[in-house]
Amino acid sequence: MPKITSNGIGLYYEIHGSGQSLILISGLGYSLWQWHRMVPLLAKHFQVITFDNRGVGQSDKPAGPYSAQMLAADIVGLLDALHIEKAIIAGHSMGGFIAQALALGFPERVEKLILCSTNFGGPNHVPVTPEAMKVLSDVTSDALTRFKNGLVVSTAPGWAEKNQTMIEEWIRWRVANPVEPAPYQAQLAIGLGLLSEEASFEKELPRLHIPTLILFGAHDKVVPPENASLLAKQIANSKVVIFPDAGHFFPIEIPEAAAQAMIHFAE
Repeated sequence: MPKITSNGIGLYYEIHGSGQSLILISGLGYSLWQWHRMVPLLAKHFQVITFDNRGVGQSDKPAGPYSAQMLAADIVGLLDALHIEKAIIAGHSMGGFIAQALALGFPERVEKLILCSTNFGGPNHVPVTPEAMKVLSDVTSDALTRFKNGLVVSTAPGWAEKNQTMIEEWIRWRVANPVEPAPYQAQLAIGLGLLSEEASFEKELPRLHIPTLILFGAHDKVVPPENASLLAKQIANSKVVIFPDAGHFFPIEIPEAAAQAMIHFAE
């Protein structure tokens, strides 16, 4: 299995397809598996590069805390190792924090930017809804019950009931790939580190001059879609697409529509 040394750690990665390079950055606690429904669709148009962030999957799990800038540097090392000068960078949720840090810190490496279900941090973003917070902060239920409840609140209303086969696959994946507490907390520090106004990306984003696509599910309770317009206000050359039938995990809920939006943006 391919693994490169980047920024002092081993990063596991996969490449599918050929053409313009597209890097997909996963969210908190997720490996490259998060993109598995979109990759076959995108690989018909791009050289799709997925990888496990530090702390998850088959990549190294050094002690934290981690920062968005640290994981952005990991990706630059991956680009260097693969001899890729520029790529389209797409990040989901926590991966969106990393994508913003990469675009701000290394704009010369970013052809286009795709921000999915994310925000700019700080006190002015729209936080997780109370409904989602209640489920995601539950410490009384067993781990599997918490995960199942989390899937329901993180997807569009009724999606879990209509897609039981996918939910069962999702659960099997998580059971086989549990999140280790220490690296999870290290990744969690990425978002927590952006909560202050000084640390947030809000005031930095206006200096971006990179074509940007902002994608959200209309039913996102984890990162409410109101954050899309807040991001767009700060990024001059940006476009917003809201998927009407999706929640936070639209890459798994509606892979065809999400892939098509990315393909159209890259044309």
